[in-house]
Amino acid sequence: MLNRPWQPRLWQLRRSVQLVWQSSPGSTLAHAGLMFLVGLLPVAGLYLIKLIIDRVTVPQEADWESLAGMLAAAAGIAVLTDWLRALDAHVSEIQSQQVTDYVQGLLHKQAIRLDLGYYENPDFQDNLHRAQTEAPYRPAMIVDRLIGLLQNSVSLGAIALLLLAFHWELTLGLFLFMLPILFFRLRHARRQHRNWQNWTAGQRQANYLSQLLNFQDHAKEVRLFGLGEHLHQRFMQLRESIRRDRLTLSRHRAMGEALTLGCASLGVYGALAFLAYQTLIRTISVGDMVVYYQALQRGQMLLRELFSNATGLYENSLFLSNFYDFLLLEPKVREAVDPRPLPCPLRGEIRFEKVRFDYPHGSRPVLESIDLTIGGGETVALVGKNGAGKTTLIKLLCRLYDPTEGCIRVDGIDLRDLSGEQWRRQIGVVFQDFGRYHFTARENIGIGDLSALDSPERIEQAAHLSGAAGMIAGLPRGYDTQLGTLFAGGEDLSIGQWQQVAIARAALRSAGIIILDEPTSALDPEAESQVLERFRQLAEGRTAILISHRLSTVSLADRIFVLDEGRISEFGTHEELLRRQGIYAEMFHVQARHYQTA
Repeated sequence: MLNRPWQPRLWQLRRSVQLVWQSSPGSTLAHAGLMFLVGLLPVAGLYLIKLIIDRVTVPQEADWESLAGMLAAAAGIAVLTDWLRALDAHVSEIQSQQVTDYVQGLLHKQAIRLDLGYYENPDFQDNLHRAQTEAPYRPAMIVDRLIGLLQNSVSLGAIALLLLAFHWELTLGLFLFMLPILFFRLRHARRQHRNWQNWTAGQRQANYLSQLLNFQDHAKEVRLFGLGEHLHQRFMQLRESIRRDRLTLSRHRAMGEALTLGCASLGVYGALAFLAYQTLIRTISVGDMVVYYQALQRGQMLLRELFSNATGLYENSLFLSNFYDFLLLEPKVREAVDPRPLPCPLRGEIRFEKVRFDYPHGSRPVLESIDLTIGGGETVALVGKNGAGKTTLIKLLCRLYDPTEGCIRVDGIDLRDLSGEQWRRQIGVVFQDFGRYHFTARENIGIGDLSALDSPERIEQAAHLSGAAGMIAGLPRGYDTQLGTLFAGGEDLSIGQWQQVAIARAALRSAGIIILDEPTSALDPEAESQVLERFRQLAEGRTAILISHRLSTVSLADRIFVLDEGRISEFGTHEELLRRQGIYAEMFHVQARHYQTA
């Protein structure tokens, strides 16, 4: 029972050593070898100093030639030790950089692998924050601590043999006086880790407030609404709470360190008194006294370092637990073990069969009993009030989530039986919260299909289809212009222009299904008309889905589906729905009155 708390720590220690070895085998071997040598050489130098002092204090044995040889050897050992330490610092930096890059790669691969549902979970965000802040440097620190522990053990073993040859009780007393330091530091490491976990949510909130104050996205509203001081005060309140806890922890550590280290120092000076007495009664020589005292001092220093490395191993294993928990997470949207091939050619017939979907932390279903069929090559529109479930339905179709109940079929095949990666290549989608990438205009469009980055004709054709070509032609460097103002030389765009770029990104894909979520929400009437005309061109030969609050834009659809509180309340053509006098007709007449009044 007593060993159970250590079992996961030992597993994490082993995992960390494997991780460092996989990332940097050469530099890890070099680092270990150098630290081993640096641990042995000072002990040899210490013994040479004893011989030099004894030779000087015994006149009849004085011999300058042998003395000069010992001095040269001691100096050589000291210089070699300094050189090896300098080389080891460089090797350690190489290892640290290699480990950091390797761990960041693991973090990024796992972040890409996990599905969208995780990122909408605050607990996951806390865990991700801990993994991102600690994982890049903790594994290298664990190996450093482990190698340091071995180095300390080698040096301490040599010094212990030297002291044991003189007086074993003195060696035992030194260890006993130092032992409270180890117990205190282990206790402090546990407390620090517990507090660090409790700080995570507050630290993330503080980081978010700092971003609101410092980043471009909210700069206009922060100034317009006079939010600066309010946000700053909220930030300072969070920081004050965290700072107060940190200072309390620091005060307890300072008090504990002062008590335990003070006791250890008293033990060393008690040993010095014993050595001085032994020298006075001629039991040992002056050289013996100097060397034994230096051995005691160095032994105390090595024990401090050994305990520091031991507690560092324990502390780092505690902090890395979140990183390994993160790596162990499995996607909730599972890939088929033996995926079925996509139909070729893809007809694009889509069927939702009794689909229900609940967000993990939601109190009610977002979609319920959705039965919906979209014919291959058909253009349909989804309309409804905010929160009706329109975008969630599209996320399910893109297989960013799986339905809680029911299934979605494409050309008769359940999406869960297809390769998610291959299926998503068949979809060109522009979400309402589309991405604005601070890359060049060419890259902003080209990331819609990475194979097109080296095909300027395809990118320009997609820009023409979306209406972005004229705007890009007016930029200083055309398609090679950096977009956004985050980096030097960037050109900012209006929201409507960014949206045209996002539509071009979707148009670039050779996809059988095209989806536009509020494609004209940020466009003026003239640009809206142009986008709709181009949407007709995009939709030719494809299955197309259009989501819009502007009912004037959905009238071009073959059929319109109205969602209300997660259910399909009605569907039909524009004219059929107007005659039905239901939700769609009410929404249409409200918007029509608005335009008539205007």
